[in-house]
Amino acid sequence: MTEPHTLFIADLHLSADRPDITSAFLRFLHEQAVTADALYILGDLFEVWIGDDNPEPLLDTIASALSTLSAQVPIFFIHGNRDFVLRQGYASRAGMQLLPQQQVIDLYGTPTLIMHGDSLCTLDIAYQKFRKWWNQPWWQWLLLKTPLAFRLSLAAKARRKSAAHKARYSSQQQGLQQPQIMDVTPDEVPEVMAAAGVLKLIHGHTHRPAVHQLEVDGQPAERYVLGDWYSQSSYLSVSASRWDLVFTPLTDH
Repeated sequence: MTEPHTLFIADLHLSADRPDITSAFLRFLHEQAVTADALYILGDLFEVWIGDDNPEPLLDTIASALSTLSAQVPIFFIHGNRDFVLRQGYASRAGMQLLPQQQVIDLYGTPTLIMHGDSLCTLDIAYQKFRKWWNQPWWQWLLLKTPLAFRLSLAAKARRKSAAHKARYSSQQQGLQQPQIMDVTPDEVPEVMAAAGVLKLIHGHTHRPAVHQLEVDGQPAERYVLGDWYSQSSYLSVSASRWDLVFTPLTDH
């Protein structure tokens, strides 16, 4: 019998132009997530989010699959920097429970902090200024009040930027460039964990899956970084006895 476990994912960047990622995600929901105690999505589920009123068929496909799973497995969602204006309307359609940007949860007796992870990249000054801007409720409200056609044009522009990013990512995989996303600020991590009163942290955003050992208030601690889904599916499985990062190559890409 499978030991009770909880799953964590982030940075899928689902979009209509990457059906291989969508297929991998649907398989993951049907084969892995269905056996879990809970599924946590830690941001950037979608490549871009222009509002819950977006008529793109992909959104219905994902909402239907998540809603079906939610009848058996609770699903929790933390916003990322790509889908920060995802609202309760879509969350309800998908059977997801929205969480704040940082949340401490009990994982089989271990208090654990979960987040998207972009707030930890404090040395990326330009990004943090942008993040502070789009986190303003009034700005998000104003964006969502613009006509859908305008937001669709923004989405098209974002997809063009994404295509350029994917080309750069491919080069990064070959060691030709430095990664586009800055890594977390080392000094920020233990401060945030100490403030939350935890010795375990799970986050995404940086696309650098790994397990990092550190100290928090003189005690050994661990930071688990989730992988992106550009070239593989990636999830963290946590049980009372094991914490495992799992990767599977995308077969259709």
